[in-house]
Amino acid sequence: MTREIVLDTETTGIDPADGHRIIEIGCIELFNHLPTGRTYHQYINPEREVDAGAIAVHGIKNEFLADKPVFAEIVGEFLDFIKDATLVIHNAEFDIKFLNSEIKPFGFPPLKLAEAVDTLLIARKKYPGSPANLDALCRRFNIDLSSRELHGALLDAQLLAEVYLELLGGRQHGLGLAAETEIRNNQNQHDPSLHIKKGTSRTYREPREFFPSAEELEAHNQMVGKLKESLW
Repeated sequence: MTREIVLDTETTGIDPADGHRIIEIGCIELFNHLPTGRTYHQYINPEREVDAGAIAVHGIKNEFLADKPVFAEIVGEFLDFIKDATLVIHNAEFDIKFLNSEIKPFGFPPLKLAEAVDTLLIARKKYPGSPANLDALCRRFNIDLSSRELHGALLDAQLLAEVYLELLGGRQHGLGLAAETEIRNNQNQHDPSLHIKKGTSRTYREPREFFPSAEELEAHNQMVGKLKESLW
């Protein structure tokens, strides 16, 4: 089973080198590219002011973050959630740079950009010359954006999980096939004589046995008798 974590963050600004911090993390767990229902979502007190430009993007204000845990309080549970999974991120360089800046003081090994799946790069390669931001990709794939007035880490991770599936080839990419096979297998276990082929209503019947006639057996024996250095 392939375990992936679709991840998004919101921050106080655009560059951790300037002292900017993460204020929200949202994660969606996937197995074989499909959501399991497990999520991780946390707001974080950045211990600094949020830039006005960032607030215009995500709407998260300093007053809201004042009573939220600092990163040191959530770093362990966050890393436990993403442990051993491939990260799926839109513009992975941005988020991983921030995440590594946050986890470095605690001695954890850095997350590796090369091991992440960057959906921005996939979209640019698949649709060269077309807009590749999350909004544009949701519109391309007819994914509902009505709840996205502002950016939000968990909401954006949920939308990205849908976009990722479409980038991999759409809903036919494994969606429902395993479940459908399991249903058919369960039906067959209850009635082994019935094996319904996908897309048909024809009942599979056990093959009939046909026995050779005396003349056919004699012809076969004569043919075998002529064989030299046979293997049987």
